[in-house]
Amino acid sequence: MEGTGEMREIGREAHHGGVVRSGSETDEHKEKTVDSEKDEPFRVQPKWRKFLAHVGPGALVAIGFLDPSNLETDMQAGADFKYELLWVILVGMIFALLIQTLAANLGVKTGRHLAELCREEYPRYVNIFLWIIAELAVISDDIPEVLGTAFAFNILLKIPVWAGVILTVFSTLLLLGVQRFGARKLEFIIAAFMFTMAACFFGELSYLRPSAGEVVKGMFVPSLQGKGAAANAIALFGAIITPYNLFLHSALVLSRKTPRSDKSIRAACRYFLIECSLAFIVAFLINVSVVVVAGSICNANNLSPADASTCGDLTLQSTPLLLRNVLGRSSSVVYAVALLASGQSTTISCTFAGQVIMQGFLDMRMKNWVRNLITRVIAIAPSLIVSIVSGPSGAGKLIILSSMILSFELPFALIPLLKFCNSSKKVGPLKESIYTVVIAWILSFALIVVNTYFLVWTYVDWLLHNNLPKYANGLVSVVVFALMAAYLLAVVYLTFRKDTVTTYVPVPERAQAQAEAGAAPPVAVAADEDQPAPFRKDLADASM
Repeated sequence: MEGTGEMREIGREAHHGGVVRSGSETDEHKEKTVDSEKDEPFRVQPKWRKFLAHVGPGALVAIGFLDPSNLETDMQAGADFKYELLWVILVGMIFALLIQTLAANLGVKTGRHLAELCREEYPRYVNIFLWIIAELAVISDDIPEVLGTAFAFNILLKIPVWAGVILTVFSTLLLLGVQRFGARKLEFIIAAFMFTMAACFFGELSYLRPSAGEVVKGMFVPSLQGKGAAANAIALFGAIITPYNLFLHSALVLSRKTPRSDKSIRAACRYFLIECSLAFIVAFLINVSVVVVAGSICNANNLSPADASTCGDLTLQSTPLLLRNVLGRSSSVVYAVALLASGQSTTISCTFAGQVIMQGFLDMRMKNWVRNLITRVIAIAPSLIVSIVSGPSGAGKLIILSSMILSFELPFALIPLLKFCNSSKKVGPLKESIYTVVIAWILSFALIVVNTYFLVWTYVDWLLHNNLPKYANGLVSVVVFALMAAYLLAVVYLTFRKDTVTTYVPVPERAQAQAEAGAAPPVAVAADEDQPAPFRKDLADASM
C-alpha cells in the first residue's frame, strides 16, 4: 500500500487478449521482462512453496466470520437455544467455503473479479441496481463493526455507547492512516488480538466441559423449536455468509501471479481451496466455542438471578460475564481489546470490498479514507439513533437485524457468481464440476426460499398483532407485497437470463496476442504454463 494510504485504482489496466497494458510500450516491456525473471524461480519451486505464495486471501476473508456481528448472533443463539442452532453454523460454514472457493476460482480463471464481470455482462440499469444492493450489504455489515467498536469503548473508557459510536469515525480513520507503516504487520497485530479472544473462549470451554453428546446432537440434528428460532437461524446464516466477501475474495486472488495455462490455473485453484479451508476451520471452531460457552453458562441450573437477567438480554456489552471463570476481573479489558480489534480489522475489509465494488460496477475509484468516511457516516446514523433511544439492548437487536438484511441481499451477488462459474463464455473449458454446481444451486435456492418464507411469516405475524387502523394496514400491505414481488422478479431475472458477453480467451489466442503486442515471442501451447499472468499490481497493493 502506498504511503498516503490510498489504494491504487483497481482494474484500470485494460484487458485485451489476456494482456495487461499500462504505461508506455518501453516501460511495459521492461516490466514484463522483470516479471518474467522473477517468475523463473517459481516454475521450479516445490509445491509447498507455491502453496505458501497463495496464502492470504482466505485468511483475510475468514476475518469477516469473527466480526462483532458473528459474536452477537452466536451468543444470542447460545443463550436462547443452547446448542440447538449449532447445525446452522456447520451448514453455513460449508456453504460459505463452497461459494468463497467459487469466488476465488472465478477470479483466477478469468483475470477479473465478480463486480467487473457483472459490469461487462449486464445492462447499465441492472448494474446500478446490483451496485446499490452491494453497497447496502457493505453498510449493513459495517453497522455491527460500529456498534462492536462502540461497546469496546464503553467497556474500556466507561463512556456511553452513543459516544462510542461517534468515536468509531476517528478510530477507523486513524487505523487506516497507521497502515502506511505496513498493512501486513498491522493485520498480524489485529489477528493476534482476535486469537487472544479465541483463546479465552477455548479456555472457558475447557472449564465448563459441556456435554459432548448434546453438542454433537446440536451440530448434526437440525432443529428450529421455540419462538424466534427461525429468526436466529437466519441471523446466524447471514452473519456467516456476507455478499461483500464474494466480491472481495474474487479480487484478492488477482494479487497473486498465476501462469495462464489451464494446468497452472487449476493448480492455483487447488492451493486457494486448501488455504481457504484451513482458515475456515479455525473460524468455524471459534464460532462454535462462542455458542457453546453462551449456551452452557446461560442454561446452567445454578445460574444466579443477576446472570439470568443478563443472559435474557445478552449483548456485546454484557459478554464479559461469560469469561469470568477464566480471566476473573481482567475479563472485561481483554474482551474489550479483542472486540475493538475485531471491529477495526473487519472495517478495513469492508473498505477494500467497497473499493472493489465501486470500481467494478461503476469503473470509479475513491481514496481509502474518503470511502471509509462515507460508509462509516451512513452506518453511524441508525447506530447512533438506536443507541440513544433504546440503549445497548436496542443496539444488540440492530446487529441481529443487519445480519438478516445481509442474508436477504446475498442472492444478488451469489446468483451471478454461480452463473459465471459455469458459463463457457466466462471460463471456457474451466467450468466447475457439475456436482459442485448442483449442490451450490440447491443450497442457494433453499436460502432464497427460507428468506422469502421468513419475510412473509414476519409480516403476517406483525399484521395480526399491530394496532394500526385497517386502512393503514392495507397501505402497508400494498407496499410490502410490491417489494416482495420486485425481490422475487429480480431473483428470477438473474437466474434465467442467459449470458451474452464472451470474456474467455483460449490459451492459443492469449499467446498469439502477446506475440503480436511484442510482449513475448510466440510460444507453443504446451509451453504456455511458463507465461506469467497479467499481474494485477493494483490489487496486490490493495491486498493486506
